[in-house]
Amino acid sequence: MSSQLSFEINGRTADLPLISGSEGETAIDISKLRSETGTITLDPGYVNTGACTSGITFLNGEKGILRYRGYPIEQLAENSNFLEVSYLLIHGELPNAGELEDFERNITRHTLLHEDLRHIYQAFPKGAHPMAMLSCVVNALSTFYPDFSSTDQKGVDLAIWRLLGKMPTIASWAFKKNIGQPFIYPSNKLNYCANFLSMMFRVPAVDYEPAEEFVKALNVLFILHADHEQNCSTSTVRLVGSSQANLFASIASGIAALWGPLHGGANQAVLEMLMMIHNDGGNVGKFVEMAKDKDSGFRLMGFGHRVYKNFDPRALIIKNYCDQILEKVGLHDPLLEIAKQLEQVALEDDFFKERKLYPNVDFYSGIIYKALGFPVDMFTVLFALGRLPGWIAHWAEMRQSPPKIGRPRQIYTGAIERPFLPLEARG
Repeated sequence: MSSQLSFEINGRTADLPLISGSEGETAIDISKLRSETGTITLDPGYVNTGACTSGITFLNGEKGILRYRGYPIEQLAENSNFLEVSYLLIHGELPNAGELEDFERNITRHTLLHEDLRHIYQAFPKGAHPMAMLSCVVNALSTFYPDFSSTDQKGVDLAIWRLLGKMPTIASWAFKKNIGQPFIYPSNKLNYCANFLSMMFRVPAVDYEPAEEFVKALNVLFILHADHEQNCSTSTVRLVGSSQANLFASIASGIAALWGPLHGGANQAVLEMLMMIHNDGGNVGKFVEMAKDKDSGFRLMGFGHRVYKNFDPRALIIKNYCDQILEKVGLHDPLLEIAKQLEQVALEDDFFKERKLYPNVDFYSGIIYKALGFPVDMFTVLFALGRLPGWIAHWAEMRQSPPKIGRPRQIYTGAIERPFLPLEARG
């Protein structure tokens, strides 16, 4: 295969290099296209545009493959834990026993929030969305740690430990603020996921000890969400970070991008869809037929994926945990019964099978979160907690490259040059 592609545009010739990835993917390097031909590419949504090279995550949507740093997601979910996977994503290799112990200890040492942050929470109105609080407080961390320097590796490591340690506390306090309960401080005796569940559901008057099944399921969900290549929020973190914005500000921007219903809000949309079906009488068949009718305006949430054209490998993993959690809680929830019926239809109906509209990770994660007791508006927050190490890894990888601020081009379609008319001359 040629190492470059030559073609002519508007009478000018361009010789563009072909770049090959380690998994056989090929890309045309168009970085000199405009300078050599005066032409740019147009790719709405950047669905065919590679904004960077990356060694963090490999995703093959056609084959249903997801790997972190070369390790299959199935093996990591079964054998690892969230902080070990976080170390892998951020540092590039699995830690040895000593490295993992140091990493976990440093994160645990930074779980407390500065007491002045309580005033920020108190200023939020009752009912403020927890994603807004999460983004705001993460951004505010840069005011509490202004000495952070992205050129000092020790400073970067410290910021990473602070973010990973404080994010569960920030998230749980957003939940407590909205329900009017006192903030619960972290416990260094508990592991990462158990500590988060404790801060969420414990109250001073009653002890709370999360079931092992709950801790394991949350740990696996966090692993499955830890990174997913160049999605909307990760690309946002990279773009903001390219301006040399600090880590806290860059992560806060990723949280804001994740908030959208087409991204991190998808599992919330699943539960809202189930509620709509339930309130309409629970007739699953009726809504399945509506989903098949393109003119109905209704679509089933939690089915299919923008990237995966096969079964989402994360959904295959979490489905088993979904069944375990429902059995553990012994919950007879009409919404969960509707979800099971929809799943059965999608797996058996030719309409869905031909279009590869399988249940995705959002479908199952929303069901698990509800069974664990999380309110719907916390679902996207849980997604953010899981995605945090991936965001950090991409920010760090981007900063190791030669500095180059992101600056997309555009095709202008507005009015051509025209003269300014005085007010009295305008019709």
